[in-house]
Amino acid sequence: MTLLWIAIAVLLLPALWLLVSPLRNARDLHDQLHDFEVNDTSAEQNVAIFRRRLASLEAARERGDIDTERFEEDRLELERSLLEDTEVTVRRPLKSASSGRLVVPVVMVAVVVISVLWYQQEGAEGDLTLLAVQEEVQNDPEGSLAMYIERMEEQAARQPNNPNVWSTLFPLYREIGQPDQAVNALERLIEIEGRIAPLLAQLAQIRFFVAGRELTDEVQALVDETLEQDPRQPTVLGMLGIHAFDNGDYEQAIDRWRRAVANIEDPNTAASLREGIRVAQERMGVAPEEAAVEAAESTGIRVTVSLDEELAERVSDDDTVFITARDLDGELPPLAVVQALVSELPMTVVLDNSVAMSPQAQISQVREARLMVRVSPSGQATPQPGDLFGDLEGVSVGPIDEDEAAEVVINRVFE
Repeated sequence: MTLLWIAIAVLLLPALWLLVSPLRNARDLHDQLHDFEVNDTSAEQNVAIFRRRLASLEAARERGDIDTERFEEDRLELERSLLEDTEVTVRRPLKSASSGRLVVPVVMVAVVVISVLWYQQEGAEGDLTLLAVQEEVQNDPEGSLAMYIERMEEQAARQPNNPNVWSTLFPLYREIGQPDQAVNALERLIEIEGRIAPLLAQLAQIRFFVAGRELTDEVQALVDETLEQDPRQPTVLGMLGIHAFDNGDYEQAIDRWRRAVANIEDPNTAASLREGIRVAQERMGVAPEEAAVEAAESTGIRVTVSLDEELAERVSDDDTVFITARDLDGELPPLAVVQALVSELPMTVVLDNSVAMSPQAQISQVREARLMVRVSPSGQATPQPGDLFGDLEGVSVGPIDEDEAAEVVINRVFE
């Protein structure tokens, strides 16, 4: 933290130097203004010009070029112009060069105080403190998880509105088997961050396990709220698969777990769900060859989908997005389909056998596929004029690499 405040002080120095610079130039500016006022001869010059013009006007009258009436009019105009040009403006006396010197230090102090207060409110001082606590515990030979939790609880008391405190405490409580404290931390996080789908899903999952893997009314309300925001939320889908499995509904469990696998990024969690699918299939009397099943389920395409900014105004957040993989010849039904909303773009999805429309047409059956992404305001699966789309030909199908993804940009309009 000492280095942070030193850095802030270094950044403030140029600003303070700019505030001091007017004081350094005050004496020269004062002398220049004084010399200008002393040597100002503009009034004498205006009178001299008036006299020359008046003499010229009198000469024109004597020659008969103008009559007396015209002479009086022109002379009156000259006098009026002279009065305007030589009007005496009372100048305020110049202040001394040292005048206002006290204001500059006051402003400098105000800049420093406001900067510090602003950083304390809007800066990342609290997050840096959390990082320092983590490093301190890790570097302490006697450091332990209990010590880390204790230090984080101290920070929770000092920074009750910092979401990073509660997002750190919540999994720690869950890890050491304190579900009540985990629920409290997660509820506090939701108060700060809002009722967003990932947090609601985590809360539903904890309450589900606390209730003995039962869908209580409270858990069901959280599930409904989560799926209303994100029908593809993998945490909730995985939990619903567990509930279906416990109740002997293996077909529904497989369906929920497959949908969860299609939208999950953690490979360990995905592997656990695939194992659950295998066990559920065995319970149903299905005995697929394990090696073939695992190879097929780990085969597919990872796709990143985005919308061209120039077409953003043509769609709304509630419009449906169809992400489809087809064989290159177009002879088979869609090999894999994921449905989403425009509001979720840009997004990354996995197209594999778990999102196939038919067992007879799966993405693991081909070596290359064509990707088609379409935005449908009507929500219809059949393309309609005015739909936006983007595609990518000849995408290789193989083992899914978490670090690689095919990129498809929605940049055209279907005619």
